[in-house]
Amino acid sequence: MTTINITKMQGCGNDFVILDYSEYEKINMPMSDLAVKLCDRHFGIGADGMIIPDTKPNGETDIAWYFYNSDGSTAQMCGNGMRCFAKYVYDKKLVDKKQFSVKTLAGIIKPEIQDNGTVKVNMGTPILEDAKIPFKGERTVQIRDKKFDLTPVSMGNPHCIIFTQEDPMHLAQNYGPDMEKHPYFPEKTNTEFVKILSRNEIDMRVYERGCGITLACGTGACASVVACVLNNLTEQNVKVNLLGGSVNVEWSGNQQNPNKDIFLIGPAEYSFNAQYML
Repeated sequence: MTTINITKMQGCGNDFVILDYSEYEKINMPMSDLAVKLCDRHFGIGADGMIIPDTKPNGETDIAWYFYNSDGSTAQMCGNGMRCFAKYVYDKKLVDKKQFSVKTLAGIIKPEIQDNGTVKVNMGTPILEDAKIPFKGERTVQIRDKKFDLTPVSMGNPHCIIFTQEDPMHLAQNYGPDMEKHPYFPEKTNTEFVKILSRNEIDMRVYERGCGITLACGTGACASVVACVLNNLTEQNVKVNLLGGSVNVEWSGNQQNPNKDIFLIGPAEYSFNAQYML
């Protein structure tokens, strides 16, 4: 039996198991299988995803990461995961500065540890071209008894934003699974159901690709604000209320000039450190 050291962290309830690469090297198991085992909420630790820092020099960034969803699939990016990762690697002195660069499957992401304990992440520019999201379909879809208008956005991973005046949680639970696997999205999709509260505040519930219902989704919050601005529903600085807490999203882009970086600001907190026996 092998014992590995792990850390549990969460950002607005979106929770992650984090372990150093040296801990992973102790075991003979593919990372995807380890993610499934550790993230299982009944037989493992329980989490929405697993993160392993990659400190090997890559010539591009200060550090990189391996990120896996709870079902063992990889994800290009995760905003809440990035905030937790940033705090973890800074506190463990795996990086020696508060603002640094991280290599991800979605490109280079730049988090910044702020003095008040929150983490601000430059999430890059949103992707709106259908082929790059990827999205292949119409802007409306019929799911059983309901017809939805869609705004597809990619934050390095695909998102489908649906605006509603109904209970967004009810819609996420009942229609999220259908949207995740809809043929309009050849790589599946995260689906955000958004209710506008004001020009500077929204409620959002999410059905995440590879995870299901989660308490929060950072890339989903960013994609939702992009969709809000493009549809002239909010201003460019928006409080996003998630099931597990709130984040702030800032985007200076618009319909005419969408190629602007988007910033995600929110908490990253430790849950516990533990030894896990495999």
